[in-house]
Amino acid sequence: QVQLVESGGGLVQPGGSLRLSCAASRIMFSIYAMAWYRQAPGKQRELVAHITSGGTTNYADSVKGRFTISRDNAKNTVYLQMNSLKPEDTAVYYCNAGYINYAYWGQGAQVTVSS
Repeated sequence: QVQLVESGGGLVQPGGSLRLSCAASRIMFSIYAMAWYRQAPGKQRELVAHITSGGTTNYADSVKGRFTISRDNAKNTVYLQMNSLKPEDTAVYYCNAGYINYAYWGQGAQVTVSS
């Protein structure tokens, strides 16, 4: 069974940084597009960042210049480096793997930005 396991969430002060990791197992990781979504309380899940199998990236306008998505195919892992965090970045962050009609989700990692 495919597994995506997120780690690296936590509590951070405004202006701080966190790095999320998502380790994938039981998939041919290198052919999958990977993405990070987030869902804040009372809001819909939204796309934060996306990286294709070839390494092309795109970001939500709200995080451009602050967040960086990257992948290490040798480690079957995708990362989200989050800098200059704001209280409005508080959410549960989900890892997603997608290939044609296949899509898988991680269990989510809580990120809380608060002083």
